[in-house]
Amino acid sequence: MKTTARFEIGYEQLLDPDGKPMVKRLPAFANDKKTMLGLYKTMSLTRAFDTRAIALQRTGKLGTYASCLGHEATHVGVGSAMAEDDVMAPSYREYGAQFTRGVKPEQILGYWGGSERGNVYEGPAAGDFAWCVPIASQCLYSAGAALAFKTRGEKRAVVVFLGDGGTSEGAFYEGLNAAGVWDLPMVFVIVNNRWAISVPLARQTRAETLAQKGLAAGVRGVQVDGNDIIAVRKVADEALKRAREGKGPTVIEALTYRLSDHTTADDATRYREAKEVEAAQRKEPFVRTRKYLESLGIWDEKKEKALVAENKKTVDAAVKAYQEAERDSVAAMFDHMYAELPDSLREQREAALREAE
Repeated sequence: MKTTARFEIGYEQLLDPDGKPMVKRLPAFANDKKTMLGLYKTMSLTRAFDTRAIALQRTGKLGTYASCLGHEATHVGVGSAMAEDDVMAPSYREYGAQFTRGVKPEQILGYWGGSERGNVYEGPAAGDFAWCVPIASQCLYSAGAALAFKTRGEKRAVVVFLGDGGTSEGAFYEGLNAAGVWDLPMVFVIVNNRWAISVPLARQTRAETLAQKGLAAGVRGVQVDGNDIIAVRKVADEALKRAREGKGPTVIEALTYRLSDHTTADDATRYREAKEVEAAQRKEPFVRTRKYLESLGIWDEKKEKALVAENKKTVDAAVKAYQEAERDSVAAMFDHMYAELPDSLREQREAALREAE
């Protein structure tokens, strides 16, 4: 039998778990002190914010919250590679990427606190998409935005985030197929944290990688160590450059681990063994990045303590702004759905207002 085609999936890792370079030459930005400090500080702020948000939820001051613990390198690495006029379509936990894009911590708290204004956040003037809780549906409207950019001849790209569970959804395949057929300026970032709530990756797919799912759609795929911020930034830089230059879409599978529960409504101890989590913690991104900065001679314990204090002030101010913000009326959940409400929803709106009196 004749072989008609062969494919490969590359894997990128530049730092080992101890923060030591695994190649002779790292990308130029890895030796730029300002860039690396900026990446680390955003990762640190993201973790400080995440910790405080969980505490707010546990004390009844925030709604159900999706932690991003362990994802910081993937989110910040990709977000920092984006140009201002690129567009991001998040799912519901990409806070590090959003911070790099100018979203304020209090706006994220507002969203999880139930405010519709939480979806009208600050950032690039071009406007990123709102959070998307339905799994993988963001792949569809991302393809639409990318098609608009291509039709207009604009050198812009769309970055769409999803988890490993999202790759089992039809909307992912439909968006991916559209990107391949129309050669769209898109980057699909699959944050493979090994668990789709309580379903492990092994029970979702027999594919050796999730990156290879792009091949059937004619889309380039690559794997990256999602805990290595230098590798993530490098791969994202390359994929976004290809997209903006009209060279087509890319699927990036970032291998990381969800160190937290899926959300604050979940209890991961019911389906994960402690030894698995402990093994993942030894490879988590935060310590690895810090050790690399220390090797460059640009970070030490004194600077770490100062950063922790600075992050506390930032998060404290965000919590204060969130708690003092005007609360949405009950009607807000209806008022941003349609230009004109259907009769059925109008009746529900009126009933909700009566109940709130």
